[in-house]
Amino acid sequence: MSLFLIGCSDILVEQPRSIFTPGFFQTQAGVMGGLTSGYAHLRWLYGNGYVLNISQISTDESTWGQNSDGNVKNADFSGVGKLDASNSNASVIWGNTFPNINTMSGVIENAAIVGTISPALIAEARFFRALDYFLLVQTFGGVPLDLGAGELKFNTTTARTSVRNTVPQVYTKGIFPDLLTAINDLPAKGRVTGGLTKTAARLYLAKAYLTYAWWLENPNNIPTYPASDRTDPDGKTAAQYFQMAYDIATAAIGDPGPFGLQKSFYDVNVATNDRNNEILLYADHTQTSATYNGGDLSYSGGGFSSDNFAGWFEQWNYTVIRSSTDGTSYGTSSVQREASQPLGRPWTMLAPPLGIFKNTFADKKNDSRYDGTFTTVYRGNWAKGGVTNATLYNANKMMVANGAPILSFLNNDTTGIDYTNSVYKSGVGAGVLPTRADFVIEPSNISRIAYPGNWKIGPYRTDNGTGLGQPNGSSTRPWNIAKFSELYFISAEAAVKGATTQAGKSAIELINVIRARAGKWSFSNSGNAAKVADNSAAMIVATPAAIDINYILAERSREYFGEGYRWYDLVRTQKWMELSSSFTICGAKNQNDWNDHTQGTFTRTITTGNYLRPVPTSQLDGMEMTTEEKAAYQNPGY
Repeated sequence: MSLFLIGCSDILVEQPRSIFTPGFFQTQAGVMGGLTSGYAHLRWLYGNGYVLNISQISTDESTWGQNSDGNVKNADFSGVGKLDASNSNASVIWGNTFPNINTMSGVIENAAIVGTISPALIAEARFFRALDYFLLVQTFGGVPLDLGAGELKFNTTTARTSVRNTVPQVYTKGIFPDLLTAINDLPAKGRVTGGLTKTAARLYLAKAYLTYAWWLENPNNIPTYPASDRTDPDGKTAAQYFQMAYDIATAAIGDPGPFGLQKSFYDVNVATNDRNNEILLYADHTQTSATYNGGDLSYSGGGFSSDNFAGWFEQWNYTVIRSSTDGTSYGTSSVQREASQPLGRPWTMLAPPLGIFKNTFADKKNDSRYDGTFTTVYRGNWAKGGVTNATLYNANKMMVANGAPILSFLNNDTTGIDYTNSVYKSGVGAGVLPTRADFVIEPSNISRIAYPGNWKIGPYRTDNGTGLGQPNGSSTRPWNIAKFSELYFISAEAAVKGATTQAGKSAIELINVIRARAGKWSFSNSGNAAKVADNSAAMIVATPAAIDINYILAERSREYFGEGYRWYDLVRTQKWMELSSSFTICGAKNQNDWNDHTQGTFTRTITTGNYLRPVPTSQLDGMEMTTEEKAAYQNPGY
């Protein structure tokens, strides 16, 4: 091709770079391109449905849903599949972190050669390298610091062998030094919208200290790999690291820069307020370009990609709901697939057990987080789909208009609901209550098929016009990775573990800041209207006089439900087996029967070895090592 084009003067010369060569890195453009790729790589990890899956499945927040395949079921430990190195989805993390780690090492090394790169820019590379290593060490245990050219060195040649470092080495050689440098050199305000900051670095260092402190303490004797003593190379104790986590987190709260808490939980998560000052880091997307969105704008098959398609996993197939044009035949789709935050593309992959609705979100009156987390009222939108009827017959053969509730998940169990569907055909096994035009499902009848969808991570477009938009395209919203609010949880958790606290920042006082905010309403999703209410006092009064780790974990679930925090929270605190070994959900007789309201209690067989995910087959197959060496490289039990 090059020979053929010799002599042409009108050729557009492009240099698309799917990889960065060593020579290119020794230029300012190369260093800046490497930093840009650091931000871009976030999309492969955050907003990816399969990464969300392994961060949620088998916890008290999620089990498999009606349409789940092996990708979901194998990791649930409930007898419907078996997790191994080829099917864990952990390959998404392994395969997308190490290339970026190497790129960031290239940025760090070559920035000095270029000579014009500021410490603040180099600190961005250090942050990304630490971020990836932190994700890896939580997921797999010890991982290699040497990618072929030496520990934390930029590797430019193929390496077919690998040695895993221990957990303490990964933290003390890689994560902690990089984040400490990032805190020192990053600005208080990002150089670009969504750019890295000192506050983001403080959050991750505090969380890394917290996680490592738990690892050192090891209260439930969870094994680690590669084998290592639970001692710190620098001689610090778990108590010291808990204290360091508390100190860093509270320092960030006291010196927030441009960040802070939004006035209400709704404001944190409503799409019209994306990129607000509570979000410290996000994987960004756009509706103006498929290339820069990281996924197709009109139709996406999903998969192991940079699409933001995680929201599909936690939405049930509401499009099966049926209303009637004549009051006799219930065959009209009244809630159609739409690119709007309450709806979006349904995959029915991850279903919340009943404990979420009965225990975690027991307070649905004062605490705004239930209403601000779930879509509980599915409203008619048939006009946008081309159905011309001004009204439709719905429950009790009552008339409903566009925008009116078609199906509601009730806040509490209610007597008098008729689920027989002998006259009224909701299509989804919902019941009817006298005088109500909407079909209803009470908490005790939530199943693997029908459950409130996760409103927080639903899609949003401004180009829908008067129609349904592009609900099959990947979401064009940013995926929130880190929130300022987590600093309160980190410091409270460290305080519960014995850290010496500051005046006004005890564990209860820190948690009550979050709970007080949760009591402030600015909008009601279920009512689809503004709601001004301040239940902060009631929320604070309801906080126990003494809080423990389980209470903090419950609060974390109320704050971050379904966002990919849960498995890591339970593994860090070694509470996974205690809180997730059994769950209750409907559909015990037939998972595909919309009318099966039979509750079943299911058990999970989780072992201590499962606290680490398996090293993916893709890594093992690529190494030129003996069978014995590969077996030794793999985490025990897989």
